[in-house]
Amino acid sequence: MPDGPLLDEREEHAYRLLVGLSAAKSGDLAEVARLPQPEADEVLQRLQAKGLVTAQPADDPVFRPLPPDVAFGTTLLRRQESLEAARKTVSALSEEFRASVSRRDAHHLVEVIVGAATLRERLRDLQNAAREEILWFCRANPLAMQGAENTEEYGALSRGVRYRAIYERALIETPGELDSIAEGVSWGEEARVVPTLPVRIAIVDRSTAICPLVRDDEQSIGEPSAAIISRGQLLDALLALFESYWELATPVRLQSDEPAEPEGLDDSERLLLSLLVGGVPDKSIANQLGISRRTVQRRLDRLMALAGVDTRTGLAFQAAKRDWL
Repeated sequence: MPDGPLLDEREEHAYRLLVGLSAAKSGDLAEVARLPQPEADEVLQRLQAKGLVTAQPADDPVFRPLPPDVAFGTTLLRRQESLEAARKTVSALSEEFRASVSRRDAHHLVEVIVGAATLRERLRDLQNAAREEILWFCRANPLAMQGAENTEEYGALSRGVRYRAIYERALIETPGELDSIAEGVSWGEEARVVPTLPVRIAIVDRSTAICPLVRDDEQSIGEPSAAIISRGQLLDALLALFESYWELATPVRLQSDEPAEPEGLDDSERLLLSLLVGGVPDKSIANQLGISRRTVQRRLDRLMALAGVDTRTGLAFQAAKRDWL
């Protein structure tokens, strides 16, 4: 799964030149871009592979630019397909585990705990013992503890433990949750948002995971239960699932890592942009930020003007390209 920018510097420069030319042969582009012919051939091949240019088969083909939103839509589809493959892997491994658990002693791999209080205490113990990294899938309607109750996170962050948390959009829209997330980010948490998450997961030091066993629509039946999963293929699959979602998730940024510029984004605009790209509706953004929907639109208009675009899709693309998030 790609983890870098959609275009490198040479690809972007060549694409812009090709847009300006409307159509060009490789030799023409090499001359305009002042590139050696082999490099021009290579960059055109990469742009064609990414769906940004097209050319009819010929000895000396003419290359024409294609709309970037169509091309990047294909890229997103490929990433979604990769994510779906990871989900199928988790499902297959889970079925394999359930089929084999009755045939072998697996107490050293999985422990089942029952009860919200027990689950809450185990989460706290694991965070207190963490040394390197904690990963979270944070869904709406938490089972064991609300975000504001997780004070162990601050202690772990102060010890240098890295926190990466992916929040479900519905959770961010819950009153008060954004303030809790902002507090964690201010302490050093890395937060991202996605429309939905498949399961709840907490993974500590890539060696122990907690995963609830009961589906959300069955929570009213008995007490909540969870599996404590140690090293093995199932844990590896959960780690792969987390990294797949992390790659696709939108960062929640409350402040810039770069020095402020006169024409740059302020912290409130950066947070607004994070929520917009994360798919949070205007009304929820307004409620979370304590402003009117008209103010939300006015700030988005400023961001679109700053990015040189006139659509929200274009703004999201420019935000990723300019590393605003």
